[in-house]
Amino acid sequence: MEPLLRKTVPILIVAFLVTMALAAFIQARDMRSRMIDDAGGNLDLVVSVAAAKLSAIVARTGKAPVMAAISAPESITLAIVTPQGRPLDQTGHAGDLIRAVGSLANGQTLVTLDGDPLLASIGSSEGFRIIAAEPLGDILARWYTLVALLTLFTVTTGGVLLILGFAYYWQASRARRADDIYNAVRERLETALSRGRSGLWDWDLDAGRVFWSDSMFQLLGYEPQDDLLVHDDIDRLIHVDDGGLQSLSAELRAKNPPVLIDRRFRMRCANGEWICVRARGELVFGPRGGKRLIGIVVDETEERRFAEKTQRADLRLRDAIEAISEAFVLWDANNRLVICNSKFQALHGLSDDLTRPGTHYSAIVGTGAQPVVRTNMPADGQIERGARTFEAQLQDGRWLTINERRTKDGGYVSVGTDISSLKEQQAKLLDGERSLIGMIADLKRSRQVLERQAQELAELAEKYAEEKIKAESANRAKSEFLANMSHELRTPLNAIIGFSELMESGTFGSLGQPRYVGYCRDINDSGRYLLNFVDDILEMSKIEAGEVELQRENFAVDRLLAELLRSARPDIEAKRLVVHPAWQNGVDLVADRRALRLILRNLLSNAVKFTPEGGKIGLRIRQRSGKVAIYVEDTGIGIPAGAIGKLGRPFEQVQTQFTKTHKGSGLGLSIAKSLVELHGGSIHIRSAVNVGTVVMVVLPALGGQRQAPNIREPMMRAGLRRIPATATLH
Repeated sequence: MEPLLRKTVPILIVAFLVTMALAAFIQARDMRSRMIDDAGGNLDLVVSVAAAKLSAIVARTGKAPVMAAISAPESITLAIVTPQGRPLDQTGHAGDLIRAVGSLANGQTLVTLDGDPLLASIGSSEGFRIIAAEPLGDILARWYTLVALLTLFTVTTGGVLLILGFAYYWQASRARRADDIYNAVRERLETALSRGRSGLWDWDLDAGRVFWSDSMFQLLGYEPQDDLLVHDDIDRLIHVDDGGLQSLSAELRAKNPPVLIDRRFRMRCANGEWICVRARGELVFGPRGGKRLIGIVVDETEERRFAEKTQRADLRLRDAIEAISEAFVLWDANNRLVICNSKFQALHGLSDDLTRPGTHYSAIVGTGAQPVVRTNMPADGQIERGARTFEAQLQDGRWLTINERRTKDGGYVSVGTDISSLKEQQAKLLDGERSLIGMIADLKRSRQVLERQAQELAELAEKYAEEKIKAESANRAKSEFLANMSHELRTPLNAIIGFSELMESGTFGSLGQPRYVGYCRDINDSGRYLLNFVDDILEMSKIEAGEVELQRENFAVDRLLAELLRSARPDIEAKRLVVHPAWQNGVDLVADRRALRLILRNLLSNAVKFTPEGGKIGLRIRQRSGKVAIYVEDTGIGIPAGAIGKLGRPFEQVQTQFTKTHKGSGLGLSIAKSLVELHGGSIHIRSAVNVGTVVMVVLPALGGQRQAPNIREPMMRAGLRRIPATATLH
């Protein structure tokens, strides 16, 4: 819309100026009319006052008054004509005013006196004619000043608007030229990056947002977009073995700019293929002081493929050189070693340090074993330039034929062939030597395999240690996040629950509509459900973080169970459930009262929740061999045999047609199981689908450490048939 605005703004400015000038003209004209009307009203008032005074004087004295008895403001000329047609006062301009008015009728009129216009008001009383007049220039003097100010304001405002319009048009032109330059530079940059199979990254570490250039999207085969990307968008494209941006972000936050970054990783393209990229950038401070990572990402897929091909070709060449039966060595133009095989090393008795690439020829010759006899062989044909062939006998008695040839880059290659069999005709010895060479080669290959396996094991051990550290760090971060999130949610939830209760009860007045009370009740119920869910998450995070400390005390467990039963009575009565409590009074237990209350509340809540209307719930307490067993039994929907093993895991729920209609976090049984184990006890579950469930909590009566329970009581409850055992949680 910017081109349309450039055309519309001048037209709007001109229209505004014309409207403002027209409004000023109308306002000035209205002000002039109002001033003349106000002056006419004043003149009529003066005439009325003069007529009243004249009538009073005539009535009192019975004769014409003197002019001094009737006064008027200084700016108004007052003239009185007697019934005989004579002016009452001939001084000043009274006579001229009377002559100017002449025989005009009563009322207001404009007259001219000595070329100056006057506004006159004519009246009569007791036969006298009264005339009051005021110069029109005096009446409009203030109007002229206001018109001048209004004109100055209009002209000034118009000038400012014209200047602003010109400035806007000039700035818009500059912005358009800047946009053209920016687009041209961006197009060049994007073209260069696209041709170079590269992409630009601008990563705001504080905001967690990443800008990608269009060439980066094109590199991966996606449509370019202007929106900034988040960590999750990019982590889905990075190979899981190469790590993600989350770990890199944590690493960069711990460093202070400037820091150079050089990373390699794999990314998935739009067509599903993986490419190898290399990210190079620098960690700097942004304009607002935040940390930013700015750099480019280069596609190294072809380069890696070429490197791999080169490496494979180099390995093949080395294997080929190593596999040949001759002693092979290659020198460069500066007489430095390029490559040799083990035959050459063994031939001259060289150490591994001397056979490294780059070793000078003189060092190898000065250290290696020299032949006893060296004989140049006569050429049978034309000798190639830069080539020679000779025989050499080694100190161990072997004979070699050595062929040397110059390479195109100025170096030379030397191949030594063992000709001992031809020289000495000792086949047996030659076979033994070859077997020995083969065994050495096999041992060397075996050693290389063992070294490679040892290196792989070391790398795997290092990766395992790194992944273990990452997993522990992620687990701590998760627990801290859950704890912080739970604490942050509790404050607004308490406010929501409290205010919804106030509105539901109408503490400060009625809400007006009955449906609002139901809405407030739904808000209250949802808030309490979410608060319980947050409490469960907070409790589970404390347990996982090992922050739960048991406050053991001696108390009656039967009283605690009775209190919980009373608190659950509304839900039980709402579903018309039958409760069969069976325990003896005075069963003491040394444990954490709060933890045991939470355990039993979760188990009783599950029994009430998953038992249909008219069902039965049984509660029993048994004491034996220093342990206390608490049974929570129900005739509910039951649990499939294959699902019991999943219970006790955080957020794990058994989904059935019945449980889908009940809300729950899936943490109740997990919290109960963890707290029971902290007491050194255990939980056992037996259940059958459409029959019911029995949960047995076994705790040491006098407290204790984590240990396996030894209670094995038959799980029977009143009014229920035996439920087959399906699984045990310990």
